[in-house]
Amino acid sequence: MSEPLPPPGETPPVEGSTAEAHRERPDGGIWEHPRIWLFLITAGCLLVAAFFLVRVITL
Repeated sequence: MSEPLPPPGETPPVEGSTAEAHRERPDGGIWEHPRIWLFLITAGCLLVAAFFLVRVITL
């Protein structure tokens, strides 16, 4: 006799199934604050641009 079919909407238990519950990562991860990263990248770009601008002016 074969195994009964699972009810609709349920995933049958299988080894390695991704239907098992996963732990959610806590809030406040490193990518939760895109404005900080945008500020750091912009500040770095402005520092590099200022360096070359000063080099050109002092020639």
